[in-house]
Amino acid sequence: MNRSHGYRAFSQKQDSEQVLRGRFEVSYDYPVVFTDHLFDPENPCLHRQLTAQHQVPVSVLVFADEQLLQSAPQLLKQIDSYFATHAADLHLLAAPIAVPAGETSKAPQVLQQLYADMLQHGLDRHSYVLALGGGAVLDAVGYASATFHRGIRLIRIPSTVLAQNDAGIGVKNGINAFGQKNLLGAFYPATAVINDFQLLTSLSRRDQIAGLAEAVKVALIKDAAFFRWIEQQADALAHFDHPASRYAIRRCAELHLEHITGAGDPFERGNGRPLDYGHWAAHKLENLSGHRLRHGEAVAVGMALDGLYANAKGLLSDADTDRVLRLLLKLGFCLCPPELLLKDAQGRSQVLLGLEEFRQHLGGQLSIPMLKRIGESVDLHEIEATLMEEALLRLSTRSGLVLGLHESCAP
Repeated sequence: MNRSHGYRAFSQKQDSEQVLRGRFEVSYDYPVVFTDHLFDPENPCLHRQLTAQHQVPVSVLVFADEQLLQSAPQLLKQIDSYFATHAADLHLLAAPIAVPAGETSKAPQVLQQLYADMLQHGLDRHSYVLALGGGAVLDAVGYASATFHRGIRLIRIPSTVLAQNDAGIGVKNGINAFGQKNLLGAFYPATAVINDFQLLTSLSRRDQIAGLAEAVKVALIKDAAFFRWIEQQADALAHFDHPASRYAIRRCAELHLEHITGAGDPFERGNGRPLDYGHWAAHKLENLSGHRLRHGEAVAVGMALDGLYANAKGLLSDADTDRVLRLLLKLGFCLCPPELLLKDAQGRSQVLLGLEEFRQHLGGQLSIPMLKRIGESVDLHEIEATLMEEALLRLSTRSGLVLGLHESCAP
């Protein structure tokens, strides 16, 4: 080989642009498993996921939502017994570590403690983290797992309705910072997601119902037949009837997974966010309420607001708008929380300021999913302030419900 010839050619082109190109793809296997009594030693599900394609013994560290541990104190003993039974293959590095519940878990100081725990127990890139909890805890532990040693294997075990049918299925992780929700984050698919329905039985009725908002959301944008089923089963779902709730969670998770794996943009590099229907207002309402509002409750309000806007815009028929609002009310959602009426020092609606924050979150171009009809959405890149203010007024005052609906709470 004439190496001097290669050098001469290189030296003669130094003034021109030189580009080396490569291309690679990473394939993910992303199982979402449904089971009952995950930590029963006779249940092979967790052992199978931890040992699949990995040498044993496998080192495991468990982070658990402290609210879950309080409401289901037997979990600590069950987890210890499970790993003791499978000690030949699974090494539990420490007793489950409690993580603050809710949005408190997504504070920077909690992230630092997660890193400290991972370091103390010697996690490496062949170890596993089990994240057991609601969506916020999964977000925080997922972000720590994504960034510690550039990625620790992660299994998500969602413990709320909202997490089992939506948040736990996604590949996004993040924490709050500088007053902004999910400002810092990473896309990091879990090795597996395991939904144990029994974890939901200890939830309050409020939390059981709040998670149904995401089922309504995904039905509205993707599956008119599923929406009709929710309408038919609304009474059963509002009382968390187990067969109906199991199906709602399963179908909602299925639709979310189909979108993530089949829509061509799992890491959200484009501007379209159909799964964020109702979320621009929801994020703002959560912040304005100091997270008094559950995420699902805020999403229900956001969907109602966007439904009224789409109706005022001429996109969504009166009949479909009526169906959306009636269903949300029948499921037990309050659509007029006091945060809807908050104004800033200049007299501007605090909720509507969330549009600009959402635009920044998207990366510059506003893209808001709006309903054309039940089961189909369209992205709008501009929002008419007058029409949105009208929709806000219609939602926050009873005079706005021209569709003959009854409010479930006072404004």
